[in-house]
Amino acid sequence: MTESIKSKIRTIPDWPKKNIMFRDITTLLKSPDGLKETVDLLYNRYADKKIDKVVGIESRGFILGAPLAYLLGCGFVPVRKPGKLPAECESEEYSLEYGKDKIEIHKDAINKGDKVLIVDDLLATGGTMNAARNLVKKLEGEIVECAFVVELPDLKGREKIKGENIFSIVKFEGE
Repeated sequence: MTESIKSKIRTIPDWPKKNIMFRDITTLLKSPDGLKETVDLLYNRYADKKIDKVVGIESRGFILGAPLAYLLGCGFVPVRKPGKLPAECESEEYSLEYGKDKIEIHKDAINKGDKVLIVDDLLATGGTMNAARNLVKKLEGEIVECAFVVELPDLKGREKIKGENIFSIVKFEGE
């Protein structure tokens, strides 16, 4: 199944800048079989884990996290860029290649001890996932795993979220 999923991910060379091989999951998402295979694979992995909340990171983490939460029968929590959530928030800043960015979560989104699955489309350098992990920990959630569709091992994102269980469906190594 993972090869079927990987075959539906388009690679766009030199986007958004030269020497970047962009892994575009929109081709996976537009495929009814691809989207179903991806969500089903994640559901089967977590069906018996008693997840309380699926945290999806803006924006592609929403696309996969919401149907997964529905299937798991648990809540969905969006993690967003600043100023997008209406209630009181916790925020976490993280470094980018050139500068900093920030993400936020509602302070009441996770209860102490909630079993949390964090979902995003891509693990590259790990900055965004590390920030999301820190937010969940601030709210005293228990992270079950950090899950991704695509992992780019050459960028060493796993190192930034060391100590967490990490799952990726497909890897693009040295490509």
